[in-house]
Amino acid sequence: MSQLLIDVDDATGVSRITLNRPERRNALNGELLAELKDALALAEADDRVRVVAIQGAGPDFCAGADLAEIQEAIEDGVMASLADAEALGELFILMRRLGKPVVAVVQGRALAGGCGLASACDLVVAADDAQFGYPEVKLGFVPAMVIAILRRAVGEKHAFELAVGGDSIGATRAQEIGLVNRVVPAGELAQGAGAYLESLAKRSATAVALTKRLLYATDGASFESAIHVGAQANALARMTEDCQAGIRRFLDKE
Repeated sequence: MSQLLIDVDDATGVSRITLNRPERRNALNGELLAELKDALALAEADDRVRVVAIQGAGPDFCAGADLAEIQEAIEDGVMASLADAEALGELFILMRRLGKPVVAVVQGRALAGGCGLASACDLVVAADDAQFGYPEVKLGFVPAMVIAILRRAVGEKHAFELAVGGDSIGATRAQEIGLVNRVVPAGELAQGAGAYLESLAKRSATAVALTKRLLYATDGASFESAIHVGAQANALARMTEDCQAGIRRFLDKE
């Protein structure tokens, strides 16, 4: 039985991927991670899809990694643990390389690896009563792969505090430090997130894809290198049908 639910809305171009382990608060295990990778690959190849949303079934977005599975990996030795950890890391890399924007829609708790999954998305929409946190330190554990994403999203000081403090923060505070993009009333999450996703899906698919690629390609680059990469993206964008049509529309109005 699949641990994901996938729904593609032809009218809006939004693909909703739902983590479907509500009885385990959508904890991430090997099977679910594999299905997520497959679902993202399918969304990338599907011309109908312009935006991908990741959400959780039940009251919570995701409680993190499945600790029972982690315990099994520990018992099997360090190489098994490395393979288990790299499976999550591979998902984060895939999300960043995806040519379409990936949006986390968060209700309830997004903790540990679940918070990492939300952080790895390009954008985050959250209910105002949602909770975000990295409590791994309280188990003597480390939010390891997430650090690479977290320090970029919120800066070193906030990232360090979240990782070593282990306390949860609310959606409003998460938005203040840059972990969340939009906060909507809990009772209006479906409607508010839906409007946000549909608005994003109306943007030029080629422009969005080029912007995402450029944003992450210049991460860590020198100023001059980033300008050169930007010039290449600028020139490429001019050759797209969307850009040429947009310029024609603008000139026709004048």
